[in-house]
Amino acid sequence: MTYQNIDINISEDAKAMLQVVRKFSMEVMRPAGIALDKLCDPGDVTAKGSILWDVFKGFRSLGLHLLQIPKSLGGMAEDLDPMAAALITEQLGYADAGLAISLGVSCMPFNSAAMFPVPEMQQLARDFCADKDFKMIGCWAITEPDHGTDWTLGGDNPRCGPSVKAVLKGDEYIVNGEKSAWVSNGTIATHAILHVGLDPTKGMEGQGLAIIPLDLPGISRSKPLDKMGQRPLNQGSIIFQDVRVPQKYMVIPYPEFIKASAGQGLAYVNGGMALVFAGLAKAAFDEAYVYAKSRIQGGKPIFEHQNIKLKLMKMFTMVEAARANARRMAVYNRMNIMTPSVAHAVAAKCLSTETAFTVASEAMQIFGGNGLAKEYSIEKMFRDARASMIEDGVNEALAIKAAEYL
Repeated sequence: MTYQNIDINISEDAKAMLQVVRKFSMEVMRPAGIALDKLCDPGDVTAKGSILWDVFKGFRSLGLHLLQIPKSLGGMAEDLDPMAAALITEQLGYADAGLAISLGVSCMPFNSAAMFPVPEMQQLARDFCADKDFKMIGCWAITEPDHGTDWTLGGDNPRCGPSVKAVLKGDEYIVNGEKSAWVSNGTIATHAILHVGLDPTKGMEGQGLAIIPLDLPGISRSKPLDKMGQRPLNQGSIIFQDVRVPQKYMVIPYPEFIKASAGQGLAYVNGGMALVFAGLAKAAFDEAYVYAKSRIQGGKPIFEHQNIKLKLMKMFTMVEAARANARRMAVYNRMNIMTPSVAHAVAAKCLSTETAFTVASEAMQIFGGNGLAKEYSIEKMFRDARASMIEDGVNEALAIKAAEYL
């Protein structure tokens, strides 16, 4: 930490836990993210023996996969102070945004399963809580080759519906179609939250939601996606060919319910993104600050030049605004999980991601030519931040949708 945190109002137990998370994030996640980013083949990121699995192991061993699941199922949701939960996510983003997203998404199907009072889903959540060996990894299978922003703005236009469709036959759904290469954890996940089209006449509003294992016959995967930023985050497509999904896995078979609860999903996903990239924004500022104190130009550290001081102070102001806003939103939404503020969550996602990108860009300017060199982590942070304004909803489209919740 290069400057004082002024609002950490959490219990001593939570502070101790945060110290453990900080140690794990900086001693395991940060170096792993840097090493994985340098791999030329994205397939090597998830290869046997990859340092990625040390990150997953550490995450599970600390019990960080339990934070959203109730105690009755083996989790610790009730025991964790809402602010502490926000600070943990921010710290993981500070260490490595791509890995933070991978770890967060790895929990999504099981966190969701815990919400449904169905024996199979409750048992799935219990099994996940007991899994210390990361044998269960989740993904969010929503985006499609022809439908990204459509999931946010598509509405009930029948010409704009999901490509992955499910047809009920007896006690099974027959699923066909492809989820795109942008599915986080797509090539390594064992389970998925799967969005499927059930009623083509209702467009994007005619969808259902299933929580399924990905070892069902007829499911295949693509190669991992090779991309500019967040390279430690595995992404890849999932293809469904006449996949028979037992009816019990279709946890929301009613499109009307999906439409009514869509705001909860928007708030949950965007709230997490806001915290992760508030953390990345802080990390980029810290890199610039430390460099400015050590880099000598004109016979003195560049921090002593007024233009650098002014630039850093502007960056500091932006970072603190994003962090404060993300934390405020996250605490409120965690305490109001059934009625979260969608507008605040989306606003926080947009503010944090745009702040992270701007601050990382300004940090590169402070580094000068060195900011372009792989030797320094700031160029990686810049690439990671740039991706954030597109993933989990392009900021402009999210803002248009969130305006409906004002």
